[in-house]
Amino acid sequence: NSKASMGVDGKTGRPIVIGNKTEGAMLNFIRSLGFNYLPIREKNEMVKTYPFSSAKKRMTTVVRDPDSGKQFLYCKGAPERLLVNCAHYVSPDGSHQTLNDDGRKRITQSITAMASKGLRTLAVAYKELAETTAIPPIDAGSDELEESMVLMCVLGIEDPLRKEVPRAVEDCQMAGIIVRMVTGDNVLTAKNIAKKCGILTDDGEAIEGPVFAAMSEAEQIAILPKLQVLARCSPMDKLTLVKRLKETGEVVAVTGDGTNDAPALKEADV
Repeated sequence: NSKASMGVDGKTGRPIVIGNKTEGAMLNFIRSLGFNYLPIREKNEMVKTYPFSSAKKRMTTVVRDPDSGKQFLYCKGAPERLLVNCAHYVSPDGSHQTLNDDGRKRITQSITAMASKGLRTLAVAYKELAETTAIPPIDAGSDELEESMVLMCVLGIEDPLRKEVPRAVEDCQMAGIIVRMVTGDNVLTAKNIAKKCGILTDDGEAIEGPVFAAMSEAEQIAILPKLQVLARCSPMDKLTLVKRLKETGEVVAVTGDGTNDAPALKEADV
């Protein structure tokens, strides 16, 4: 369920990603295991793609195997969200095992360990659909299909900090600009990266979007002076943060490169 592809840099001969970098990292990973994704992609018929949802933190694709006629669902997204929808997992020998409380605990510990190192974590799950399964239209969503999935793996993706970022953050701070990180990443991943680039200080606060959203307006305003990282946030969380800052008299500038950033970008002064 990817439109990304791998190419070759004409000058260096090194592999490069064409398209989404996260998708590309996954393709590069399976290539390192000795698999060629192109024949797999070309063989399977795409039935339906449910785009990434910032609310659900996942995306889902349904494909049909032309040889068997069977339909399979593949889902990837935030591990803590996918785990809730998984009833089994694929063991090292390829068999399906029941995902009990102990298994969930072990997987959660692995996710925490990767996120604490600054890795962006991503879970991948699948499910074989019954022949009688009706595939809902995109606007109806894929929630029903995503019940009782099989967890395939949890990936840790390194997104290296560009060397010029810490200096850019420092320049902003020297000019009196308070820099905050607002991201959809796991809070542990966000904290690690924010510390590396000089955004998160020892007395700063890093919280998740749902926590911020559950606060009253007064509580949100009260935490602003120390709030430096807002993780696992939705477009509405970003918008609310901008509004609260403006209500306290701040001039707010927002940067963003995705459609999810549009509400906050529109509300910002810059």
